[in-house]
Amino acid sequence: MRLTIIAGARPNFMKIAPVIQAIEKFNGNGKRMEYRLIHTGQHYDKNMSETFFKELNIPKPDVNLGVGGGTQAEQTAGIMIAFEKELTEHPADLVIVVGDVTSTMACSIVAKKLNTKVAHIEAGIRSWDLTMPEEINRMVTDCLADYYFTTTELAGQNLKKAGAEDKQIFFVGNVMIDTLLANMHRLVKPTLFDALSLKEKEYIVLTLHRPANVDEAEKLKALMAEIVDNVQGLPVIFPIHPRTVKIFSELNIKADNLHIVDPMGYLEFNYLVKYAKAVITDSGGITEETTVMGIPCITLRDNTERPETCTIGTNELIGTNPKAIKPTLDKLFSGNWKEGDVPDRWDGKTAERIIQVISELRIEIV
Repeated sequence: MRLTIIAGARPNFMKIAPVIQAIEKFNGNGKRMEYRLIHTGQHYDKNMSETFFKELNIPKPDVNLGVGGGTQAEQTAGIMIAFEKELTEHPADLVIVVGDVTSTMACSIVAKKLNTKVAHIEAGIRSWDLTMPEEINRMVTDCLADYYFTTTELAGQNLKKAGAEDKQIFFVGNVMIDTLLANMHRLVKPTLFDALSLKEKEYIVLTLHRPANVDEAEKLKALMAEIVDNVQGLPVIFPIHPRTVKIFSELNIKADNLHIVDPMGYLEFNYLVKYAKAVITDSGGITEETTVMGIPCITLRDNTERPETCTIGTNELIGTNPKAIKPTLDKLFSGNWKEGDVPDRWDGKTAERIIQVISELRIEIV
């Protein structure tokens, strides 16, 4: 069987790492599953891309399509043009896409137009918010995919409501957690930890990148003020996303307890999360990691495609109104944050389940 695996942005790299390792393990048992790893180049910043391949022991991609930046339409078009050429020259039995980035959707469209079957890892999750580019990517990808690997039972229900059949859906768990659990013993203390004299459970980690939070200057300024003013003086460590840098620098936001740092590698960032008092974020993936690590998480979004992090885990969804931050932080510092638990099958064995299923699909693949 010939597989083509797509990666394009930071979240993808964390999700493909265990899949590739599971393939290697499968092949080590005397079987053979060929794969070709494609990096679309959607994330081209070193700290958003290259570092992850090294840290997570992902083999060098067979090709980097080098698409780079641009608008949503420009990136989608660039990926489609480049991947069509790649897949035509190197046909596959199955194209594997992960998550919900532009590369996921674009490569799914190309594969189906070339009559190649598509498997979507992390299928079926929904925020039901069509203002989010990721939601459109998820919906389009799931309309086209032939096989769905889901993180929760709810995701499978979403797919069935959209017309997917039971035989196409496989509840396997969360590959992102495979990567986290496999690397917990390898986490690396960043130099800033000692440089800033950080202490365990005595600092806050902040990440912001969604347009609703960072594209409006006054909104971003208000969010930052509420955060730095209500953490009881604890240091706030803010690895700043490339898309946030320009507007943030223009606002000249400063506070003694606010520390702006460059994007961090996977091992350093998760070390920071593991020992934090709490995380404030608008990311989806980070809410999954904090749930497994048992770290309180405050999500500045009006909706989430990962509701299990709230209903089961340590995450609380508080919306994007800056005034919601103070009462939430008051709750955190009062010691009344929920304990949380880990969702079913988030056990570090998801990728092995996926590869086992794929190995049994070969008769169906043309």
